[in-house]
Amino acid sequence: MSRPGSDLAMLLLGGFRALADRATAELIARGYDEVRPVHDFALQAILSGADNASELGRRMSVTKQAAAKTITALEERGYVAREPDPADKRRLRLFVTPHGLAMLREGTAIFDDLRREWEERVGAVPLSQVESTLRQLVDGSADYRHHGSGWMA
Repeated sequence: MSRPGSDLAMLLLGGFRALADRATAELIARGYDEVRPVHDFALQAILSGADNASELGRRMSVTKQAAAKTITALEERGYVAREPDPADKRRLRLFVTPHGLAMLREGTAIFDDLRREWEERVGAVPLSQVESTLRQLVDGSADYRHHGSGWMA
């Protein structure tokens, strides 16, 4: 029996939320206050070259104002800072701080642990098949990593 496409969408979203919520709670328990999934998206975009609010907004599919709010939150938590642009001293560029990089490393380790838990629950082969199938369905695009925050906002 065929199920509605909306069920698939909600199941995928539920899987994302289950992992993201547990990872967020664990990051907070490890001392990374008030971290949210959107912060990961923003930090990854900054690491890949989004060094100002306009570019961060484009990469995250949000307004410049929303990107600026995210930047402010990240600055307040010490995850990003600004430095003068060597090519134009009037311009400030964003960069991820050592504290932000440490949080990303912790988050990666937490997601690895969560993946292992899922693998223990369903088996290595079924989980690998799910991942392979999802890669095919998103056309192998790496862009899904940076644009997720726009539809989450």
